[in-house]
Amino acid sequence: MKKILLTGGAGYIGSHIAVSLYENGYFPVILDNFSNSERQVINGIKALTENNFSLHDLDCKDPESFDKVLEAEGRIDGIIHLAAYKAVGESVQDPLKYYHNNMTSMWAVLDAMERLGIENLVFSSSCTVYGTPENEVVTEETAINPAFSPYGYTKQACERMMEDLHKTNSRKKQIRLRYFNPIGAHPSAVIGELPIGTPNNLVPYITQVGAGWREQITVFGNDYETADGTCIRDYIHVVDLAEAHVLSLGRILDKSGSSLETFNIGTGKGTSVQEIIDIFQEVNNTPIKVVYGDRRPGDVPSIYANADRAYKELGWSAKYGIEDCLKHAWHWQKTLTKPGS
Repeated sequence: MKKILLTGGAGYIGSHIAVSLYENGYFPVILDNFSNSERQVINGIKALTENNFSLHDLDCKDPESFDKVLEAEGRIDGIIHLAAYKAVGESVQDPLKYYHNNMTSMWAVLDAMERLGIENLVFSSSCTVYGTPENEVVTEETAINPAFSPYGYTKQACERMMEDLHKTNSRKKQIRLRYFNPIGAHPSAVIGELPIGTPNNLVPYITQVGAGWREQITVFGNDYETADGTCIRDYIHVVDLAEAHVLSLGRILDKSGSSLETFNIGTGKGTSVQEIIDIFQEVNNTPIKVVYGDRRPGDVPSIYANADRAYKELGWSAKYGIEDCLKHAWHWQKTLTKPGS
């Protein structure tokens, strides 16, 4: 059974990838320092994998962490690098936090791969690398414009690290997954998005309003040049996103020689913030109080994916629709207890 190291594997996306790895015959090795994730998530991973994974409470910015993992595990066949801060708005307010964490952790991963002879890497990148594109539908060949936020810039810089390493004739096999907006939860409602403190993402904020944890949700800007004035994004179910990582991993494990590939991971359909709120209320029969505020610095008005390359070369496509995403997110929310209750 091949061992796959997941940096940030106790997070929202990482926990779903861990389960998908297990379901596809891999052994997940989770590395997480729990600075941005809750330890109770591990119980959900245990339940869905029959405890077939290992956990290392370490910081992936520290190069010695990888040596400790390799010493404990015996070998690592590939790395899926997820560990990063990811809130666009927060990155505008605290850019140095993002530059330090996201770029240092990427350097540490690539350094460890070189030192320890690990050849296979799948990197969690983002559609924010495109900046503000000329066309709202982006392909992998869309120009990389100046990043709209420090978060987006860190993803551009991490991708550049991969490119520069590839140019050295390193034997590394690397895939960059530029994802769009993951939402939803595992259909079992055993794992899902569990933000610490105030959610930075749209859907957990909606579900917390629906559950009565918060009074209302503020939509940042309803004066964009879109049909209803709110931002448009490509929302993808987190389980579909997890599958894309596993398919990418299988692709590079079967390759020989060095490679660097890029794939957009999205549904190919744009949905506005207002539409997400409206659909949530309809499919879950749950009212949401909405107020409208100013635009948030760092937000691009409209962007969604052309994911044809992922379909043709990875055999991947999104299986879940927006309604499924929002039903699963609500089912997950209803399993949670409000902090302090």
